[in-house]
Amino acid sequence: MKKMKLVMVGNGMAGVRTLEELLKIAPELYDITVFGAEPHPNYNRILLSPVLAGEQTIDEIVLNSWAWYTDNHITLHAGKKVVEVDRVKRIVRADDGTEAAYDRLLMCTGSNPFLLPLPGKELEGVIAYRDIADTEQMIETAKTHRHAVVIGGGLLGLEAANGLMRRGMHVTVVHASHWLMERQLDRVAGGLLRTSLEARGLHFLMGANTQAFVGNDEGRVKAVQFKDGTALPADLVVMAVGIRPNVALAETMRLHCERGIVVSDTLQTVTDARIYAVGECAAHRGIAYGLVAPLFEQAKVAANHLAQSGIGRYLGSLTSTKLKVTGIDLFSAGDFKGGEGTEEIVMSDPFGGVYKKLVIKDDKLVGACLYGDTVDGGWYFELLRDGRSVHDIRDTLMFGQHFSVGNKDKGLPTRDEVKHRPAPAERCFAADEA
Repeated sequence: MKKMKLVMVGNGMAGVRTLEELLKIAPELYDITVFGAEPHPNYNRILLSPVLAGEQTIDEIVLNSWAWYTDNHITLHAGKKVVEVDRVKRIVRADDGTEAAYDRLLMCTGSNPFLLPLPGKELEGVIAYRDIADTEQMIETAKTHRHAVVIGGGLLGLEAANGLMRRGMHVTVVHASHWLMERQLDRVAGGLLRTSLEARGLHFLMGANTQAFVGNDEGRVKAVQFKDGTALPADLVVMAVGIRPNVALAETMRLHCERGIVVSDTLQTVTDARIYAVGECAAHRGIAYGLVAPLFEQAKVAANHLAQSGIGRYLGSLTSTKLKVTGIDLFSAGDFKGGEGTEEIVMSDPFGGVYKKLVIKDDKLVGACLYGDTVDGGWYFELLRDGRSVHDIRDTLMFGQHFSVGNKDKGLPTRDEVKHRPAPAERCFAADEA
C-alpha cells in the first residue's frame, strides 16, 4: 500500500515529539518530510540557558541527531523556511523553492520573541533570546564587551542575566514590575529571589520604563534610556519580555487564528481537518501554552489521531514553573495568589531563605509557591492536578508528603514515624520542570 505523505513545518521540540509518538504506534503509515528554519537538528531549547552559562555545550543539548532522521526515513530540510502552503493542491514551498506534497500537514511554527517597539531597537547589540543563534551571539559579545542590560525580570530574562554574568559581564536587569517573576511568584518569594541574585552579583532596576536605545557612531547600542531621564551603559541589550505565537504562515493559509492557530481537542485546525497544529503556535480553548509539558501532552494526542486511532483528546494542561539557575530552588503552580473564597497556609523564614505558601479552596489544594525548599513541589503538583481532597492532611500539608498521615497506604512513613528518624543529610529531589 502506498504510504500517505506527512509534512511538518517546524523542527522544534513539540513537533519532533509528535513524530516520535507517531513512529511508536504507526511507523509505516507515512512518508515524513520536515522543514526547519534553523540549520540544526532538533535540540532542547530549555537548555539554552545552561549553554549560555557555560554549563553545557550545543552538542550536548541536541535531542535528535542527524542520524535519527536518516534512521527513521525522515526527509529533513534544515535551514529552509516555509513561505507558502497551497491548501488546494496540498503543496508546501520553502524560501529556496523546495516543495513537498502532503496528505496531512503538521504546523509547528512555534513562537517569536516580542521586541519592544522603541527607538533604537534595530541597533547592533539589541537582540532577543530565543534560539541557538541568539545564544552564540551573547557568548561572543561577552568576550569583548562589558555592560549588558536585560529587559524583563521573568523566567527567561533571569536565566539570560545569570548566563551573561557567568560569562563575566556586568549585568543589570530592568523590570517594569516591582518584584521578579510576578507571574510565577508572589511579592515575598520574588523579594527573596532578588536578594539571592543580588548576592551573586546581578543588579536590578525595578519599576523602570524603557524609553529608547542609544547607539554610538558605529551603529552599536551604547546605552538604555528611561522615561525618567536616567540611562544605563549597555554594550548588549537582551529583550526577554514575552513571546507571541508565530502565525504569519498560518494567516497566509487563511487558517483561523486567535491567540494562535485555533485547534480542537484532537489538535486539528478548526479550518482544515487535514492540518494539525501543536506547540506554542497552537491555541486550544483560548490558551497558547509556552511551557514544554503541555506541548508534549499535545504531541501525544496529535500522534494518536495522525495514526488514525482517533481516541485521544487534549483537554488542556496545568502548568508549573522552575527556574534554571544553579543553586536557586523555586517552584510555583496553580492559583498561588489566592483570593476570595480561598485559604492560605504560609511559612516564612527570611533568614534561612525559605518561603512556602499553599492556597486551598473547598478542601482542595489549588496553588503553591515555594522558594528555597522545593522538595515537595512534585507532590503538591500531583495534588493540584488530581484535585484530591486535602481535608484529612490539612494540618500537616505544609510539612510535605512524608509528614502527611494519609500516605500510609502508599508505603510512605507517617508523621509519627518520621519523628523518630534522624534528619537526612541532604535533600536532593527537585520538582519536575514544566
